[in-house]
Amino acid sequence: MIQPDAPPPLTEEPPAVPAADAPVAEALPSIPKRNVFTRLRDYFLGEDPTLLTALVPTIFLSMVLYTRHPATNFIFDEQEALLANPYVRAAADPATKIGWLQAFKRDFWGLLPDRTIGSYRPLPDIIWRALWRIGARDQGAFPHDYVNVMLHGLNGALVVLLVLRWTRDRLTAWLAGAFFVATAVVTEAVSGVVGLADVLGGTGALLALLALGLRLPLMPLALFGATLLGLYSKESALCIVPLVPIAALLTSQLSHPARPLRWLRATVAALAAGVAFVLYVEARRRLFPVATPAALTAEANAGKPWLHRLFAGALRWYAQPMLPHDPLNNPLIKADTPHRIAGALRVYARGLGQLLLPRALSGDYSAPQEPIPDRLVFPESVVGAAALVLPLAVAPVVGALSWLRGWRRAPLAVFAGVWIVVSYFPVSNIPVVLPTVRAERFWYFPAIGSAILLALFATWLLSAARRARATPAAVGVLVLFLGFQGVAARLHALDYKNDLAFWDATRKAVPRSAKAHLNYSVMLGARGDLEGRLVSNGVALELAPEWPMASVYEGDTLCRLHRAPEAVPHYLRGFDLGPNDQSLIALGLQCLWDEHQLDEGSAVPAELSELADRYPGSWLKYLVDDTIENGQENKGVNPKYRPRGYNEGPKKDE
Repeated sequence: MIQPDAPPPLTEEPPAVPAADAPVAEALPSIPKRNVFTRLRDYFLGEDPTLLTALVPTIFLSMVLYTRHPATNFIFDEQEALLANPYVRAAADPATKIGWLQAFKRDFWGLLPDRTIGSYRPLPDIIWRALWRIGARDQGAFPHDYVNVMLHGLNGALVVLLVLRWTRDRLTAWLAGAFFVATAVVTEAVSGVVGLADVLGGTGALLALLALGLRLPLMPLALFGATLLGLYSKESALCIVPLVPIAALLTSQLSHPARPLRWLRATVAALAAGVAFVLYVEARRRLFPVATPAALTAEANAGKPWLHRLFAGALRWYAQPMLPHDPLNNPLIKADTPHRIAGALRVYARGLGQLLLPRALSGDYSAPQEPIPDRLVFPESVVGAAALVLPLAVAPVVGALSWLRGWRRAPLAVFAGVWIVVSYFPVSNIPVVLPTVRAERFWYFPAIGSAILLALFATWLLSAARRARATPAAVGVLVLFLGFQGVAARLHALDYKNDLAFWDATRKAVPRSAKAHLNYSVMLGARGDLEGRLVSNGVALELAPEWPMASVYEGDTLCRLHRAPEAVPHYLRGFDLGPNDQSLIALGLQCLWDEHQLDEGSAVPAELSELADRYPGSWLKYLVDDTIENGQENKGVNPKYRPRGYNEGPKKDE
């Protein structure tokens, strides 16, 4: 019998046989490592953002870009809005009789209707008073300025949610939020305490747009509340009233694809916003009654064309508080209507340029930085006119085509363009003349529309680059753009470190602003640098020789340098230019008294009396006579007429 071959020798141990009751191990799939990039991609693009997930990056970005130094003091308008605001400061005085609801009976500066200088914005005052009540007082601007930073981050998150609802695209939504938060031209509104009115008004506008996405039965109430929030924050939020019906017409098919009901939603939106606007105006007319300007009375407009009479009648009903008209702050006050519009279009074109390329940002643009144009047609007026008219002309055409052809992004882009135009128009100096010729905070509302437009363009660019295999180049362009905006915003926010840094940066950004140079000189003087103050004051005087303050402050600087005889001609010139400017006159007379220029035997009292006699019934006449007669008793000017010191709160009789 043939024996089988023997088995080959074992070269390694046989595998162990598991016990009968041992569990069988299953092979587990390998888990890929998640790097930082993957985690970020999942956070932003892995799922639809919620308000909470959107808030984290938008508030963080806002903090990085706009936070001021914690020790910063109140700068520029912040002093009048808070330090000198009797309503806000009443929170620290238990004996005050100014109640919380008095905010609706006072203007933005805490003044009653008979003393108002315009700007009716109760909600910011209430917030400031609440902060003042808990101890945030005149030691510094923090945390008042930080409220703006947080609210701006919230508004960025609302933009993310709004664009997500309209586009159903996470990337577009996040880009819109990032573009809005990083828009450098809004730095003044976000970093400046007074900008709370703009930022809070923007919150109302965004909530109004988000209300359009609610079910029809809930939409009117939400829209009504959002509109009132905007209007009681800042007057320019009246742009919500025409914009929400337009938004409903152009975007209902995006928010409600199953049942757009465009015309019904637009009608309901118009009614809800309109009722809120009428209620706001009627309440303000009763709680804050102001005198009708002579130019708006029915008698003054009796012989004018019907359109002009209609516009004047609308302004009479609106009862806007009387705004200050200072040609230094707004030279267009002295322009005829065609040149005023040309100048306003130039300012509009420059503002659009700052939205895209904020090379220089400034807290002031007063004369002669933005003068009356010497002609009607020039490149910037043409660009401004085209940018104002074209979005409005294109909107109905694109809207109709989108309805017929089912376009999704075209109507959104058109609405964003219309939003820029309509939200800027009330502050453009075209319909009415404003106290300010140009201000970057005016661009907070338009920046919402520009952010949406930029996000739509960015996603289109990335899509085109992907097809052309040039994605890195497109990403690089977007990163550079956002980086440039962010750096510009951060650098401008640093200008708010203190009042000296602010005005130093301002005079460099707008070298032809007399106010910038004069305020910088005051900051130098407050720090004891009177020689530096004299130099900078001289620049202001050269730029604005007809400005009373420039002449009086030149004299005041010389007087404080104990060069009183040299100061007298400047004082006389300033008093002659502003015979009813109580504070300036009191300032000059007090220094002349302290320097013994009003003593017996001096020729100055006679010169002052001769000048004062030319203005009977003026403050100049009263203060000169009273100081000469009662100066020994009052040690100069009567104390109740002396101006407040810099960075000082209101007097007890205020």
